[in-house]
Order: sequence, then C-alpha cells, then structure tokens
Amino acid sequence: MKGENLLKHALQIVEDRRAQYGDSTQMFNEVAKRWSITLGVEVSPTAVVLCLIDLKLARLHHTPHHLDSITDIAGYAAVLAEITQGGVYGR
Repeated sequence: MKGENLLKHALQIVEDRRAQYGDSTQMFNEVAKRWSITLGVEVSPTAVVLCLIDLKLARLHHTPHHLDSITDIAGYAAVLAEITQGGVYGR
C-alpha cells in the first residue's frame, strides 16, 4: 500500500470514530480521567494517545507487517496533533 493511501484510510477511520464517539479532545479527556482513577496518578490526554501508540508499536514488534496497527498509529498521530492544539506537548 502506498503511504498516501494508508493516510487516506487512516483519515477515514478518524472521521468514522469522530462520528461514532464525538470530538477527539473530549473523548481523550474522558479516558485520561478514567485512567487517572484506575492508576491512582494523573494521566493527561496526551499520555493516553502516546500509550495507545506504544501498544500498537509493541504489537508491530511481533507482527511488523500488520497493516491495521500501522494505520492505527497514523490515526493516533492525527489525534495527537488535534488534542495538543499545535504541538504543545503534555497537555
């Protein structure tokens, strides 16, 4: 698959998830609150996205050609850009 096609596919997934679950910033804020309660430490929305990317990277370590994981990383990178509002790390 060409890189451009992968990014288009990732964009479609991000758009589908937004239609299904709502705004990424709000959703990852909610997840961060829940993980903060579960873990007993404050977790930022940025950390949630980075942890999900790490999960996909760990899976790719075992199956490096798994296209779904590669696509998910691209989608999570787009979400990371959204929730950090221009690259402010750690928000």
